[in-house]
Amino acid sequence: MNTSEQPETGQAGTDERVAQIHEALSGVIDPEIHRPITELGMVGSVTVDADGTAHVTVLLTIEGCPMRDRIERETAEATATVPGLSRVEVSTSAMSEEQRRELTNRLRQGRRQIPFNQPGSLTRIFAISSGKGGVGKSTVTANLAAAMAADGLHVGVIDADIHGFSMPGMFGITDQPTKVSDLLMPPAAHGVAVMSIGMFVPEGQAVVWRGPKMHRAIEQFASDVFWGDLDVLLLDLPPGTGDVAISVAQLLPGAQMVVVTTPQQSASGVAERVGSLSTSTEQEVAGVVENMAGLTLPDGTVMDVFGTGGGDRVAETLTRAVGHDVPVLGRIGLDPALREGSDHGVPLVVSDPDSPTSMALKGVARALVRKPRGLDGMKLPLTVAGS
Repeated sequence: MNTSEQPETGQAGTDERVAQIHEALSGVIDPEIHRPITELGMVGSVTVDADGTAHVTVLLTIEGCPMRDRIERETAEATATVPGLSRVEVSTSAMSEEQRRELTNRLRQGRRQIPFNQPGSLTRIFAISSGKGGVGKSTVTANLAAAMAADGLHVGVIDADIHGFSMPGMFGITDQPTKVSDLLMPPAAHGVAVMSIGMFVPEGQAVVWRGPKMHRAIEQFASDVFWGDLDVLLLDLPPGTGDVAISVAQLLPGAQMVVVTTPQQSASGVAERVGSLSTSTEQEVAGVVENMAGLTLPDGTVMDVFGTGGGDRVAETLTRAVGHDVPVLGRIGLDPALREGSDHGVPLVVSDPDSPTSMALKGVARALVRKPRGLDGMKLPLTVAGS
């Protein structure tokens, strides 16, 4: 039912309470889509009996919606705020296929394309990369995302490491995305919306895909997922300069690279080659993160387990390669608690936000988003008219 039409009331004439109920329901937000249920066409009918009983039918996006109880409760609470009602009854049913198609078209705004590439998109995109595995790139990604969310930003993460996916575990996510027609609603944890191929693969099963299929998966994560109005999108890339790194550059040309390295000379040498990929793909390098920078011992001294200076070497080399200053965004110490947080599905910046390691990670997150969200610095589609 189109919510702009006048609902039936169960009484002769028009009941003002019906309109008041609709107004109250505009404050009920769908937990997955994060928009009012009235805006999404989820209010099927509203009637008021002669005895003052309000009957509200809510159309859920799918049969067996996991958020049904929450939506029913919040709908009942909102309806009960309307004066003059003796009782509230809320029932639910699933949308028809046609209603779901209308909803997905509304969410897509009639277009099937990557929203982050559209003119006027204000989402900042960072591709977190590394030259080799084992440098803590995914752990850094998860903690940066959680730190940004804790600062009040709307944040999404695409697990672009198709073969070595790890984001669901690092965020403690066990739910699959909710599917509304051909649009996916990403599950969220710690304020971060996450999409990963790991949400669709049975535990222990390998993903045996080659380049074109991985390209299509990343494209679908960017275009067939309802991310909403994101401030920041992070992509956790696989190590190296393979197919996925090139696909991300093609699919999301506005993505800035963040290179994660360790202080070790061999790791930083490989990371330099990853960063230099940006000259071929014409991507901006936002900066370098030096992870595992040192282990603080019980007596307060720092042991440089993997040496020193790797982040500075990478930043200096990339500055020369790309022609603009590439800063070292921060140095993250070698902290067992950081690894434990990833294993338990709770990023350290959430479980212990005031620890020195968390403060260093939050410093990197804030350095990345320090520039205000807005049109300043965006390339606008301008043309010069001939005389």
